[in-house]
Amino acid sequence: MAIGLNVEEPEEPCSDANCPFHGTLSVRGQTLEGTVASTDMEKTVVVEREYDVHVPKYDRYMKRRSRIPAHAPPCVDLAEGDTVRIAETRPLSKTKAHVVVETLGGDA
Repeated sequence: MAIGLNVEEPEEPCSDANCPFHGTLSVRGQTLEGTVASTDMEKTVVVEREYDVHVPKYDRYMKRRSRIPAHAPPCVDLAEGDTVRIAETRPLSKTKAHVVVETLGGDA
């Protein structure tokens, strides 16, 4: 089932209702790339993004980071340090509104 993004569907099927490939969850909005910082929760990973913000007063850049909780379907195999692409969805819990749709590489 196509999800509307140019990503490959995982080979192994899953029975998760919140899987964009094998369930009924639709993706919408923006897609982001980041590194998996934590896999301690069940069916949830924390994706960390680093970006630079310009500080006009000093005419320099400052590093910032954001940590985004994302749903990890069982069919997508994830480990800490993996570079992943996440897509925005409807709110899945109090903090989760993204789902992992693709693994781009490991231990980046």
